[in-house]
Amino acid sequence: MTLTTTKPLRVSLLIATMLTSTLMMAGASQAEDGKPIRVRGAITAVEGDMLKVHSNRNEDLQVHLTNDTQVRGVTLAQVSDIKPGSYVGSAAVPQADGTLKALEVHVFAPEMAGTGDGHRAFDLGKDSTMTNGSVGDLVTSNGRTITVNYKGGQKKIVIPDDVPIVSLAPGGRSLLKPGVKIVLQAQPAADGVLSALSISAGENGVTPPM
Repeated sequence: MTLTTTKPLRVSLLIATMLTSTLMMAGASQAEDGKPIRVRGAITAVEGDMLKVHSNRNEDLQVHLTNDTQVRGVTLAQVSDIKPGSYVGSAAVPQADGTLKALEVHVFAPEMAGTGDGHRAFDLGKDSTMTNGSVGDLVTSNGRTITVNYKGGQKKIVIPDDVPIVSLAPGGRSLLKPGVKIVLQAQPAADGVLSALSISAGENGVTPPM
């Protein structure tokens, strides 16, 4: 009888051990992956080189600032600020006619031209992309459409009337205060600590739409 009752117990323990090992290996793999992550939220506290951030996903995070962390100020802009030759970025979704419909547009300061040049997947919404490049054609008479040229390609982006448009310019740590809305790129370490690569901080109550 003793053998009959202990055998299922040993099997259960073996299965549990195997599952635990599998989960530990998966966690290690994710930690080693080390891809930068994007965090959207608001600063709750600033303690030296550490930011406390409450994310839009209801997470309370600690983010380390380094000497290489880039801080950018985000202010409101208008479609009239977009001109041929302007360097812009736009999160957008594809349309049936092959164009992209903008979810937001950010206009870079001239000294930031070239930042993130290209077209890639983005995480602002389902099927969303991010396109950074120089404005070629700009049409405002029949809707608002811009042609964005980047190395290796070109995209035509339609900007609906209700889409937020902002300007991005180099800023400093003085922009990082409790209550400020931010979008940041961070590098996660194996121990879970986040190190900020770049931070876009809203000025005068602006919420970065990126």
